[in-house]
Amino acid sequence: MQLKYQKVLVTGVAGFIGFHLAKRLLKDGYQVVGVDNINPYYEVALKEARLEKLKNEPNFSFYKLDLSDRKQLEDIFDGMGFDVVVNMAAQAGVRYSIENPYAYVDSNLVGFVNLLECCRHHQVKHLVFASSSSVYGANTKMPFSVHHNVDHPVSLYAATKKANELMAHTYSHLYQLPCTGLRFFTVYGPWGRPDMALFLFTRAIIEDKPIKVFNNGKMQRDFTYIDDIIEGVVRVMGRLPEANPTWNGDAPDPGTSSAPYKVYNIGNNNPVELIKFIEVIEGVLGKKAQKELMDMQPGDVVATYADVDDLMADVGFKPATPIETGIERFVKWFKEFYGHS
Repeated sequence: MQLKYQKVLVTGVAGFIGFHLAKRLLKDGYQVVGVDNINPYYEVALKEARLEKLKNEPNFSFYKLDLSDRKQLEDIFDGMGFDVVVNMAAQAGVRYSIENPYAYVDSNLVGFVNLLECCRHHQVKHLVFASSSSVYGANTKMPFSVHHNVDHPVSLYAATKKANELMAHTYSHLYQLPCTGLRFFTVYGPWGRPDMALFLFTRAIIEDKPIKVFNNGKMQRDFTYIDDIIEGVVRVMGRLPEANPTWNGDAPDPGTSSAPYKVYNIGNNNPVELIKFIEVIEGVLGKKAQKELMDMQPGDVVATYADVDDLMADVGFKPATPIETGIERFVKWFKEFYGHS
């Protein structure tokens, strides 16, 4: 069922995906309220620069808050009348979750249940939330499908994202809150995160510093360009999830439910080997990388590959931007933003 909406809450609006989503929604004429705690997980100046791009928009308002602050979050919801809530706020990063697990509990678990409670009590029409390809964990059957069980995460970050899906399903079941989870596959592009491979590699190559290439470059990732991610999110926002009439508890389908709940993959459906990804960056920069070949890191998976059949069937879209195009756009932005010639 199609949903008409006007006012959207975007959490994590100073983050990579949240920023691009807010920008797109504002361009499309929606009223956007953004919240973010501007945490220092990576350079705050980049988050503030993203916000500056949004603050001049007349239909945008911003509140600095942490989702784990229940009272502050409730105050934002009171009287706002959000039609749709899109949760892009999370403590990100697989490796960082091994070093600092409590950050993930506060943001991804406590913060998310606070958001669910607010959506429930304020009659939000649709909650869309970011999950992650990391939930596939130890699964090796490719491509990854939302209809596969995902019960073997290999990082706490992945476990919190799986927990978000379970929590959202519970609220869909108990309170008929329409919820849609989106499993993103290795998002990249302009204004991207400094802890992600493309950003790290580009900066290091420009500065003549070595790059760490894990699993000797044999990792495969379904690199997905930011504009494709946003197109998928926007299309899903307008489509209310419906109960699957054929759902059966004797053979439960993990991707659908008897409640108004749905999960989608948003990935490029075309895994690329890390060493190939680096070669494209080298080609765009016109400069070779100094590579330090390293073993697999704890919490990492060897490959990701998205089955996007459900996304295609329901909203008529699948990501298709080739890495050559996406990397070129990122490098152009990076050089302009950081003043490299």
